[in-house]
Formats: sequence, C-alpha cells, structure tokens
Amino acid sequence: MKVGFITLGCDKNTVDTERYVASLAGRGAELTSDLAEAGVIVVNTCGFIDAAKKESIDAIVEAAGYKTDGTCRAVVAVGCMVQRHKTELEEALPEVDLFLGSSDMDRLLPELDAMGLLDEPVETHPGERIYAGDISHVRYLKVSEGCDHGCAFCAIPLMRGKHRSFALGDIVREAQLLEMQGARELNLVAQDLAHYGRDIRDGNGLPELLRALVRETSVPWIRMLYLYSMGITPHLLDIVASEPRILPYLDMPMQHASDPVLQRMRRPERRATIRERVSMLRSVIPDVAIRTTCIVGFPGETDDDFRILLDFLEETQFDRVGAFTYSAQEGTRAFELADDVPEPVKRERLERLTELQRIITAERYDRHVGRTVRAMVDRAADVEGVADARAAWQADDVDGVTRIRTDALPGSILDVRIAEVVDDYDFIATEVAMFDAPAVPSVRVTRSLPMFAGANTIGSFGR
Repeated sequence: MKVGFITLGCDKNTVDTERYVASLAGRGAELTSDLAEAGVIVVNTCGFIDAAKKESIDAIVEAAGYKTDGTCRAVVAVGCMVQRHKTELEEALPEVDLFLGSSDMDRLLPELDAMGLLDEPVETHPGERIYAGDISHVRYLKVSEGCDHGCAFCAIPLMRGKHRSFALGDIVREAQLLEMQGARELNLVAQDLAHYGRDIRDGNGLPELLRALVRETSVPWIRMLYLYSMGITPHLLDIVASEPRILPYLDMPMQHASDPVLQRMRRPERRATIRERVSMLRSVIPDVAIRTTCIVGFPGETDDDFRILLDFLEETQFDRVGAFTYSAQEGTRAFELADDVPEPVKRERLERLTELQRIITAERYDRHVGRTVRAMVDRAADVEGVADARAAWQADDVDGVTRIRTDALPGSILDVRIAEVVDDYDFIATEVAMFDAPAVPSVRVTRSLPMFAGANTIGSFGR
C-alpha cells in the first residue's frame, strides 16, 4: 500500500506525521509524495485559528477527490482539528473514511487493518520516526505535549491536553536516532520549552535536557523554539552562552505589549517582564536572535493599545515577528468576550505592524553585512551554482535563506561572508571555508543513555 500525507500546522504536527509514517512502514506501507498514486491519504490537521481550520478542510476535500481521480481507497483525517470537531466533521465530510484526534494515534493501524488495507508486519521495523520532508538534516524534536498556561485565546489545551513532559532518556534516545538518520540540526519544540520537566519533578528541566543532548549526541546545531519569556533564567542563558552547539536563537512568543490586553489574554508576562528578559538575553548573549509572535485585534484592543505594541516593537527591535489577526475559538475564555474590533481594523493593524517589522528586520539584518558567520547548507547548488543555506539566526522555513555559490553538500556547515541583504529577509554570501561536513559513520556509535526509573515518566511520548 502506498500512503500519502498532507501535514498542516506547527512543527509538532511534523513530528506526529513522522511517527505515523514509521508505524505504517512497519506494516509494509510505502510513503509517496504523489497523492494520485496513494491508496491511503492521511491529512494531519491544524485547528489553531479559523484560517488553519479552513486550510485543513480544503486539504481533506482535495484528498477525497483522489478517490475519483486517483487510486485512493481511504482518506484519513487526524490531528488537532479532528480532536476538537470530530462530530461536526463526520457529519460534514462523509467522504472521509476515518477521523482520529490527537489522542487517538494508536488507533490508526488497527482501523486501517480492519479495512484490509495493511500487510503483515515487516521483519525489521523501521523505528520510531521516518522523515517525510525534503531537508532530512533538519529535524524537530518534541520534548513535551500539551500546555498548562490557559491563555484566553488559545485552544491548544482543548486539543492537546495538559502539559506532559517526555522522559529525558526517551528524548535523548530519539535525538540519537535522528542523528543516525542524518540530522545536523535539532529544533526543540513544545508549547513552552521552559515548562519541560516541571511535572516530572526530578530536578531535570530544560537546562539539564540541553546538557544531556550536548553530552549524548554529536548534532552540531541545537535550536530552541517556543520558549515563554518567564522561563528564561540565568542558568539557561549560561548554558546557551557557553555551549557553541546550542544556537543563540530563541522563539519567544509575547502576543502583545499592552498590559491591559495581556491581562485579558491571561498571559503570564507583562511589558516590563518582557523588556527585562530581552535585556537579560542580550546582555548575556550579545549576538542572540530573538523571534516573537503578536496577535492584533484581540477583544478590547484600542488604538492606544495597538500604538503601545508598535512602540514596543520599535523599542525592542526583535529580529523577526510573526503576526496574526485574532479569531475567536469556541471553548476558549476569549470566546465569551465581544469580538469588538472590526475585521477591516484588524487587517489594517496587521498591515501596519508587518510593515514596521519589515523595516526593523531589514535594519537588524544590515548589521550582519560584512561579517563572517557560520551557515548550514540546506539545498545543493542549482544549475547556476547557487545553494540555499541558513545562518544561525535563520530558523528553518520561517526566517529566510542565505544564498551561496558552493558545491558543498546539504548539511555542511560553512564559514561565509555576508555580502548583502536581499528582499528584506534573505542574504547573499560568499564561501570562506568549510567548517564541518556531514559524515555517515561506518560503525554505529554506542553511547550511555540517561534513564528515568519509576512512575514519574509518562511512558512512550505521551501516548
């Protein structure tokens, strides 16, 4: 059976898809990128905001079309949107053969087996995860599931549940597996990395996890994504500042800068706290890159609130900002508030914020021109001899690319000199020297693994 996947939403969904692919490969399934030749199509949905829900529904409808125009025998919808809206989706989309929420990952194989769509188990199981993208040296490592923050606008706890940390030993083993599969960059993801380990209560938090990953793997780049500012401690910063394999990069969502709006959002920080954390970050790690996210048009947001947000962005000078308009999500606390900011005002504010940040990012990026920095090659050179790479301050898929004339293989780390900024977010650079080339070990390296014992762990990755 050939299986095709459509993965939507965040990087945590990417990890889930890789688990699905591995479990299906264990029953003889073959992954295909051509949906027209897939016998089973799995759509991993996102339900975070209305736009994501629409994208998910459109993808499901597209997949169902291959029942007529392709060889598809079953369409499966999984993930966050299904977790929240399964009953409505079953009624609205009868062409879908199976709906499984985020908490039902273990039911995929039995359900497809009952439909007669799977072979017998293969002799050698392919492992916990199989890469399903096109840049195999960049991988995502999920360290926890769910969230305890309870932000008023967010439906994540309704879809993913309360925060559950994965056992440190399990995470390190998975990181080693990804390294053996060729990973050169590990991106740590969670709803809030800073909450890692708080529920296990054995003294191991994010700093200890970082030290274990550095000690027990040889992956040259380790990047942290999704870290609330309240979790940025001197201990954590000391590790980032002293360990060159942990990239000086943080994705720190703030959502707003007006205290009244932050209070209505039920966010744990206030403007002064965010300012303090950013100042601390830059004093300890002068070259740190900070990315954040903002929501405009939250209920009750006034012109003054929005002005405060713009002023704070201009003051703080984040390297990159992802911005969204507010959309009410049923079941959240904010759903009970009057959505009193008109849609045209939301869009106008989003455009103003985006334009301001475009200018800020361009100015921030200009300071790199003339510098010699490290960059990782993502895609081999095209017919013109130009390869796509990323500097340390450019996270995969969201922060632009660095274009270099080189014949280095993907996964190679080069010293490059930044020549210019193009299109506001990208760079042109020249190769100076090879710093570190990827290599496949001829002998599997055995490392000791830190292990947990007893009932404090949650088992196998929260399932």
